[in-house]
Order: sequence, then C-alpha cells, then structure tokens
Amino acid sequence: MRIDWEHELTDLLNGLSGVQTELLEVLGEKRRHLVTSDVAALAALQPREQDLLERLESCHDRRRALLDRAADEGLPNNSVRQLASSLDLSEQSDVGQRIDEAAGRARLVQHQSLTNWVLVQRTLIHLSQMLEIIATGGRLKPTYGADGRTDAGGTLVDQAA
Repeated sequence: MRIDWEHELTDLLNGLSGVQTELLEVLGEKRRHLVTSDVAALAALQPREQDLLERLESCHDRRRALLDRAADEGLPNNSVRQLASSLDLSEQSDVGQRIDEAAGRARLVQHQSLTNWVLVQRTLIHLSQMLEIIATGGRLKPTYGADGRTDAGGTLVDQAA
C-alpha cells in the first residue's frame, strides 16, 4: 500500500500546530498565575498540561512512525523537513511553510518554558533569602560562628538582643 506522504505530513503538522498553540496558551496562563502566586489556578492547569503532554507524545509517535516508514521506502528519514523536501509534492502544498511555522512555535514554546522556569527559580531564591533572614534574625554574621559556638535563641520566639 502506497502512502500519501503529503496527506500524512499535513495531518501530522496540523495536529502538532494545534497542540503547540494550546501549549503556548497554557504557558502564558501559567506565567500569569506564577506572577500572582495563584496556587489554586496553577493546580487547576495540571490536567490541561497532562492532556497536552499526551497529545505531544502522540505527535512524536506519529512522526517517528512516518520517518520509520520513509526509511522502509528508502526515503530520507532524519527529519520531517528532510523527508518533505525529498518528496515531489503538489504545487498547492504548503507542507514546507507548515514545517517552518511548527519550528517557530517550537522555539516560542522553549522560550516561554524557559521564562516560566526563570520566574520559578527567582521566586525560590527570594524565598530562600527570606528564610535566611528569618533564621538569622537579619544579622550579617553567619548562624554558625568560626569558634564553633552557635546562637541558641530563636528570633521568632525570643526577642533579639
């Protein structure tokens, strides 16, 4: 049975496009919730994220199956772009443009994910610094002295001297 490569590639890219677009929306929502510290809204996003993960895995599996099939037929199988460029697609085919758009959205997803990661890391650093200030009572000297002595009093319970 001969495979209709144009149809299969278009179908794969349409599915990927939908997932990427939704993922960009979720990442934007997630960033807004991170900024406002809305933990309940972040938790509510988890099922959507899980669904998108499963859909992305499905796209990846479809891609792998197409490239394996291309290898079986002696076609280039290193990438979808390479496969598409080797095929004699119709004049109306916009597979190449769709591949470029998918690659652009993939870069946006990476950028948005990195942005969210940096935001979370900065929040963790801030919280760590706040805990250190609370633990040391805001003193500049370290909690553990060079002579092995430590301060026994807690600044949350005891009044600082």
